[in-house]
Amino acid sequence: MRKIHDFLDRMFTDHTFVWHRHFQTFIALVIFVSCLGIALETLSDFVEAHEQAVTIFEHFTLGIFVLEYIGNFYFAKNRLKFVFSFWGLVDLLSILPSLLLFLNTSALRGTRILRVMRVLRVMRVLKLARQAMEMMGSQMAKKRNPLILNLNIYLITLFAVTMISSSLMYYTEGVLYAPSTISEGQAALDEIAAQTGQQAEVFVPTDPITGVEIPEDKRFFQSIPTAVWWCLVTLTTTGYGDLYPVTLIGRVIAVFTMFSGLILFSILMNIVGKTIMVLLFGETLDGNDKPEAATATASAVVVDNTVNPVIAALALLQREQIITTEEAMMIAAKPRDDLSKALSSFAR
Repeated sequence: MRKIHDFLDRMFTDHTFVWHRHFQTFIALVIFVSCLGIALETLSDFVEAHEQAVTIFEHFTLGIFVLEYIGNFYFAKNRLKFVFSFWGLVDLLSILPSLLLFLNTSALRGTRILRVMRVLRVMRVLKLARQAMEMMGSQMAKKRNPLILNLNIYLITLFAVTMISSSLMYYTEGVLYAPSTISEGQAALDEIAAQTGQQAEVFVPTDPITGVEIPEDKRFFQSIPTAVWWCLVTLTTTGYGDLYPVTLIGRVIAVFTMFSGLILFSILMNIVGKTIMVLLFGETLDGNDKPEAATATASAVVVDNTVNPVIAALALLQREQIITTEEAMMIAAKPRDDLSKALSSFAR
């Protein structure tokens, strides 16, 4: 039992442990697939055809996230601090809405409360942001290609922004004219008409803030997958104009999405530009030019037509980017007795 406890402890807390990386990769895959499940749930035809499979899948992913939260809480060095930490709250919010929906309590029978619970489920995508931060700070990240690492972080951020913006757009504007909302609104008008003896009016959804009616030809966001298309078009600043929000909250979300697209585009251009400089112009990842570095190394190694072993060692350190050219020249200029002390400072 002690070995199992130590194994699980390292799997949840030790970022250098190989099984920790495997577990985080598995969790990332579950997050990705569960977000796709949340999006597919908004397709009424799909849900009607695969209602049982959708329910089983949601319970399966919920069980995994609950076990992960329990493990993070149990093996945390300070459990109270973990519960109220930012990432602890993200973990809790990623499972609490699904748990409440699963319990189907009477307090959740209100349409608005159910809507909030479904929106909060998208918080699980933020768990990917924590993995991105761990990826940046881990020792393995220092050994990986920075370009590949930055591209991974960019794709994680792009997916998170896309899911959050699309889900917010659907649950703040799209649900206003969802088939269930239309039927409930029409039923309410029919009931009022039956009580007053007047002819029932046709229900027209309105902006809950401004009260402006939403005409049928402007009810674009019928599902999250549709909102994803709008989000990608907005993030890439393409702007086809085929889909656009008409409510006040929807336009606020659109502004957030536009600015996020500009930020993501600048990050992507930095990655692409650095890749081109490395592949086409021979620039190293730290900004040094390879031909110049090679020339400096060759001139440093050969002294009076003889190979100096100390300078050769410095050239090797410089080639491996452990020290810079300036540092190598500074050490080479020191007396022989001070070389050991100078090199030991870099060893630390």
